[in-house]
Amino acid sequence: RLELPADAKVAYLTQTTLSVDDAERIVRRLKTRFPHIVGPPRDDICYATQNRQEAVRRMAASADIVLVVGSRNSSNSRRLAEIAESMGVEARLIDGPEHLQPQWFRDDQTVGITAGASAPEHLVQGCVDWLRERFEASVESFALREENVRFPLPVELRSEFDATS
Repeated sequence: RLELPADAKVAYLTQTTLSVDDAERIVRRLKTRFPHIVGPPRDDICYATQNRQEAVRRMAASADIVLVVGSRNSSNSRRLAEIAESMGVEARLIDGPEHLQPQWFRDDQTVGITAGASAPEHLVQGCVDWLRERFEASVESFALREENVRFPLPVELRSEFDATS
């Protein structure tokens, strides 16, 4: 329980890889308790994290098991597995295809595969290839939305970059 003077200036930020649902729930409570609280100028949950969390939620609705490719040290990879499990679906957090176990799967299953933000695409593709080789799996791609976001170089670096190119 946070005790602050009535005239205290209060602000909040969120971790960029925090669960969108958890962040929204916490922010709602903060706004109820501190009506004049100041938040970030825009949503500070990483867009890629938001997209992946929403996509895994939708994917888990039709999957029997969800594979999350990513490190156990990655909070966003762990969060993706937690979201799948919260949907009542078995989730496995794996570093790559070398950690897949045949006993996790049946021939008639729908397997969802997603990845944490920092997981290389070749590891995801390796998992797809592993499933195809062992179970003759067919693959359907699912993209919630395209992530075609570009970040401009800071002004200080632009002139340096232009000079070298």
